[in-house]
Amino acid sequence: MAKKIALIRGDGTGPELVESMLTVLKASGTSAEFIQCDAGLEWWEKHGGHSLVPEETLSILDNTDACFKGPTTTPWTPGSPRSVAVTIRQRYQLYANVRPVKTYKGHVSPLGEVDFVCVREATEGMYSGLEHRLSNDVAIGIRKITRSSSERIAEFAFREAERRGWKKVLAINKGNILKETDGLFMEAVHSIARKHPNIELEEAFIDNFSQQLVKNPRNFNHYILLSTNLFMDILSEEASGLIGSIGVVYSANFGEKYAMFEPAHGSAPKYKGQDKVDPTATILSGAWLLGYIGEEKGSNAIFKATTEVIEEGQHVTYDLGGKASMSEMTSEIARRVKELT
Repeated sequence: MAKKIALIRGDGTGPELVESMLTVLKASGTSAEFIQCDAGLEWWEKHGGHSLVPEETLSILDNTDACFKGPTTTPWTPGSPRSVAVTIRQRYQLYANVRPVKTYKGHVSPLGEVDFVCVREATEGMYSGLEHRLSNDVAIGIRKITRSSSERIAEFAFREAERRGWKKVLAINKGNILKETDGLFMEAVHSIARKHPNIELEEAFIDNFSQQLVKNPRNFNHYILLSTNLFMDILSEEASGLIGSIGVVYSANFGEKYAMFEPAHGSAPKYKGQDKVDPTATILSGAWLLGYIGEEKGSNAIFKATTEVIEEGQHVTYDLGGKASMSEMTSEIARRVKELT
């Protein structure tokens, strides 16, 4: 039976990026059924309400095997709804946000080749939504950290290291200042580490790690980098600069029974309709989705074809040093996928 996938096209460049992804997935011969649904700023500006995700969309998500979310825009004004991604992560307890960071040949930065995975707790921390305006002069945000969620994401990180055959997990925190919240987080991480004696646990404070990441990034090759919600959101964005741009960073959000796949970058509304932006992250997020639903052959073909196109450098977008449009790069990837499948 064909798997059912909820498809959120998103805002800004989201719809055209998602169309690129669908073109490549169809070239792989996928049997998945994509069910389009609304969410994001453009929908909210027309309909209003307390959420960027309408109830009709949540109903579709409730009855599908996974979700693909194109880039969506989040309003930043006080009192506006939380982001689409945060809404879905919290509703379905998609606690593990995972972003692989790996250099493409031909696009090696001056700092060298890197290969590591960023694992981020995605349901609490500073993104818990516990903010309050106490007066005209005071606003507060609560950084919620729980032992259960910290153990859950730590277990995911150690299992991911084992799955990849890697030997190290690096837990990034600021426990010398955030003594209670990061203290609890690290207690949980250590308790899980004891259950995985074959994996070495290292620790780093976020300020020191941030400068090491742009000074000696190769020191972290074959590491699982683990941290709380806000810290790893920022660090994974910083890490994207080591491999070209955020335009090539694909990601997934895993829970116990559901998953959402999405490019790591935003909606870039200023480039909407220009057929310009890099489709890599969106296409590879779609490839990862295929692997999740059991279509390994198609998934592997898309990863191989995309890697070949990027490393050859002849049919790539401007951020990768090329002159191709989004649609031209997409067409070349799709052509190679058809040959491989």
